[in-house]
Amino acid sequence: MLIVGCAQDDAALPDFTRLVEQSGPAIVNISGRSEAQAAGREEGAAPPWFEWFRDFGAEPESQQQQPRQSLGSGFILTRDGEILTNNHVVAEADEITVTLADRRQFQAKVIGRDAASDLALLKIDAGGLPVLKWGSSDALKVGEWVLAIGSPFGFEQTVTAGIVSGKRRALASEQYVPFLQTDVAINPGNSGGPLFNLDGEVVGINSQIFSQTGGYMGLSFSIPSDTALNVVEQLRKHGKVRRAWLGVVIQQVDRALAESFGLDHATGALVSQIEPQGPADEAGLKAGDIILKFDDEAITDSRALPPLVGRHAPGDKVRIELLRDGRRSSLRAELGELPDEKTAPQSADWTGLQLEPLSDRLAARLRVDGGLVVRGMAPRGAGAASGLRPGDVILGVAGVSIDSEADFQRVISALGRGESAALLVLRDERTLFIALQRPEE
Repeated sequence: MLIVGCAQDDAALPDFTRLVEQSGPAIVNISGRSEAQAAGREEGAAPPWFEWFRDFGAEPESQQQQPRQSLGSGFILTRDGEILTNNHVVAEADEITVTLADRRQFQAKVIGRDAASDLALLKIDAGGLPVLKWGSSDALKVGEWVLAIGSPFGFEQTVTAGIVSGKRRALASEQYVPFLQTDVAINPGNSGGPLFNLDGEVVGINSQIFSQTGGYMGLSFSIPSDTALNVVEQLRKHGKVRRAWLGVVIQQVDRALAESFGLDHATGALVSQIEPQGPADEAGLKAGDIILKFDDEAITDSRALPPLVGRHAPGDKVRIELLRDGRRSSLRAELGELPDEKTAPQSADWTGLQLEPLSDRLAARLRVDGGLVVRGMAPRGAGAASGLRPGDVILGVAGVSIDSEADFQRVISALGRGESAALLVLRDERTLFIALQRPEE
């Protein structure tokens, strides 16, 4: 009985051999060479949220002064040589070489690239090439089998398989990609390679991993095909991507904030700042509103809002359901076009801080009137870089007393890139000042 059961289980496992044979010829290896340059990334090479995760083509900082070579994967979109890959594979490259599965090599030119989605469209001078077909990432189900082909560590045509672990993953507040999460083994060199469903259709573009070692740890993230298709079409037509813009700075709604606003659980996106004369301002949104639905889609987490906005085109009209002064209401907004990255307002989550209002009991024990307790922080966030520690109590920012997270966000969201604010911090029953600096990028 046990042997029969095992045989039945084995028979149910998918056979990927035909898929690999049919799709393998359209997978390419991409190498980019850049000349020596000053330390740091070229502006636009990768969006800010890349610092939280590992991209697959980056060199160690100690090598930034040396000529560098990035390595990644890609796949052929058209028979005349359009190729899709990750932006971070080619963003800093002065010379891009594409190696086909049959070992032919071509120099590629960039049609367009988009740092926000981490996609780049290339073109080589060739014809009669094999191509892949697109599938729907929205149709994918969690638990469904998926397969990746790429060049991890330069080992070309490497095949790995796994399942969809989650959908619409938001890796940080400042990005427009609702990632697919899988447990497919992805490593440096896989960047830009396709993720397939069992029908051999491309449902994602492998982009990054969450790792503490630099290698695979079971958490891989891919750009959904439905997102990629929109980006590709815009890159073909315009060489860049035009995105919708709402014009708000938002923050997470934690349990304490939810209670203070009369919500029975933490949900929605709290508006901490409105861009003057922006779409939200003209629609009547105000700081302190909690956005509960955007275009009839529930906002269960503030990080879900940017991808929903980015899915629209400038000029689209959307319905927004919100909570204001304890009452639910709705309004309509006409979305604008996302301004240049240098001027677009951003979420204050660049601090990486997890803050919680000081309880009355703890405030009485510490003999202070109010403040925010640092409960945790992202290891690469500005808060950690400033020297803040879990357990610190922030009493004030830039001379302003802080009693709520909304107060904190309101003050620091006004900081420009590279600017600092002095935090008055209580630590071990002593007060001290700590400079919190907003990153340049």
